[in-house]
Amino acid sequence: MTHHILKATTSTVHLGGFSNLLEPAIKVESGDTIDVETYTGYYIYDKAPPEFLTPEFLDICQNLSPERKIAAGPHLLTGPIYVKDAEPGDVLEVQLEAIAPSLPVGFNAIRSGWGALPNQFTQPALRFIPLDLANNTAEFPLNSGIKIPLKPFFGILGVATPEDSRSSVPPGYYGGNIDNRELQAGSRIFLPIFVPGGLFSLGDGHSAQGDGEVNVTAIETSMNGRIQLTLRKDLHFTTPIAETPTDIITMGFAPTLDAALEQALKNMIDFLEHFVNLSPEDAYVLCSLAVNFRITQVVNSPNKGVHGLLPKKLFEKAMKVIIN
Repeated sequence: MTHHILKATTSTVHLGGFSNLLEPAIKVESGDTIDVETYTGYYIYDKAPPEFLTPEFLDICQNLSPERKIAAGPHLLTGPIYVKDAEPGDVLEVQLEAIAPSLPVGFNAIRSGWGALPNQFTQPALRFIPLDLANNTAEFPLNSGIKIPLKPFFGILGVATPEDSRSSVPPGYYGGNIDNRELQAGSRIFLPIFVPGGLFSLGDGHSAQGDGEVNVTAIETSMNGRIQLTLRKDLHFTTPIAETPTDIITMGFAPTLDAALEQALKNMIDFLEHFVNLSPEDAYVLCSLAVNFRITQVVNSPNKGVHGLLPKKLFEKAMKVIIN
């Protein structure tokens, strides 16, 4: 097992989407760990305060080559990371070992025509929000006394698919812009692989976000993390599955919340069938009795997200070995 350091540079980031045509930023073996640097705010850097900017970030914003501008999404992603021997049909396990803001400021933006209330909040607005990294809080509004706990996570964790170009905005079966605030340090996500090497990328750091992410953005933050990538040829998921210290998480992505809920529910029933050996009907009943379904986000057009949380404590020690 090898430890790698992946800095964000003009040759290791890509903008706006995923592509199987991108040259890997790094190649790793299954089981390797990686310290990853990510930046956010590519399209608003010229409006940012000095503490939001670093020389490396400015270089990316001013000199990123056209070949690394994949689609129209706003996200700056680090990667892709190529995992040796990964093939379509395998699963990539991403262990999120550490996640922390790298700068003492983030931003929140309202975009015209986006968000849960686009007809009420029609004007674009950009706010830079200081982060109190010593106390792990952000005060908003400023001088209000309202202190928001920082719970950092990467909004985007995804792999490439056979499409040459795919926007970073919607989440899907490949992961992508999941925006699930449960996926903090200590969690892991399992992503199906669709192209050789997997071509995993991450970014869209969030220091704090409510379920729904209703105005389009969280506290968007340049974020550093340590991850471990493990190739799982023993698993055959076709949609992302995640695990936190307390829960197993299934997800649903669809144009409506009803359809997203249905997907998340069906995925949880499938999980309970295959890993807990329940009948479909018993799994359905258990979901009604003990699984908590929540709105992940409603703004990553065209797909909204719903996730289901299955408490691991229901299974005592048995759940610890469901996904070894």
